[in-house]
Amino acid sequence: MGGGSFATAIAKMLLANQDEIYWYMRRKEQIQEFKRQSRNPSYLTGLKFDTSRIHFTHLINQVVQKADTLVFAMPSPFLKNHLKKLKKPIHDKFVITAIKGIVPDENMIMTDFFHSFYGVPEENMAVLAGPCHAEEIAMERLSYLTLACKDRERGKQLCRLFNSHFIVAHQTDDLSGVEIGSVMKNIFAIAAGISHGLKYGDNFQAVLVANAIQEMVRFATAVYPQQRNMDESAYLGDLIVTAYSKFSRNHLFGTMIGSGYSVKAAQMEMEMIAEGYYAAKCVHEINDKYHVDLPICDAVYNILYHHISPTIEMRELATKLR
Repeated sequence: MGGGSFATAIAKMLLANQDEIYWYMRRKEQIQEFKRQSRNPSYLTGLKFDTSRIHFTHLINQVVQKADTLVFAMPSPFLKNHLKKLKKPIHDKFVITAIKGIVPDENMIMTDFFHSFYGVPEENMAVLAGPCHAEEIAMERLSYLTLACKDRERGKQLCRLFNSHFIVAHQTDDLSGVEIGSVMKNIFAIAAGISHGLKYGDNFQAVLVANAIQEMVRFATAVYPQQRNMDESAYLGDLIVTAYSKFSRNHLFGTMIGSGYSVKAAQMEMEMIAEGYYAAKCVHEINDKYHVDLPICDAVYNILYHHISPTIEMRELATKLR
């Protein structure tokens, strides 16, 4: 469900083990061009597909009717617009969310949203996370996935569904922690990008990331208390790859902001969604209730939404890091 780069990478992974898949994309012209070229015309364009194994549709109800497992991989700000067209129930489907964001307005992580608004039981949901970038999956560079699922046996089956010679999938039962980590790492990647744009060096970046994982632990513990080790690759690894990789759109977005772009100019030039932009506002609003110490998230929020100078805000943040 979705036509972006991560959705395209997921399709590649699934087709390594599945004979065929259904693929929902919103735009008919994207599907037509995909069929003509045997590749996604907009994302990961070097990746070729055997389209005879793909059942494309721009009708969300058609794919929901046909499929038993739904993998949602569209940007979080657009999720509700897609689901507005939904007439078929999904409470009896298995839902995997690969969305690295929070539902705006409701300020809910995806699993909470699907459970509260669509009646999907917790045991019928999984979260697909990194650490990985779609671009490296497309190149078949060895990559690692995390599949969070409460049902241990189902989790093993999901790992087998994604495993291949270039994918190593492992499981956890921490759905909420993996989701929170996937959301917050994008905010921290924007902070890393801003500091890069301001010509801060590797020494500062290392301290920033070290403080970021502590911030993630504090927030996850307050909002979804559970015993978890956030030094594991599902959390810390995903944070590192998003904060440092040349493929990180959130880092790129932050770099542009630090280099003097306005938010709107950076968004227009990128032509891609930086999930951390939306996550910064959602986390800030959620934290109105919990009052967790989140200096990095607060700095990113102030820069993006209160238009405070990145130079001033990052200089202030630097005094709070240890």
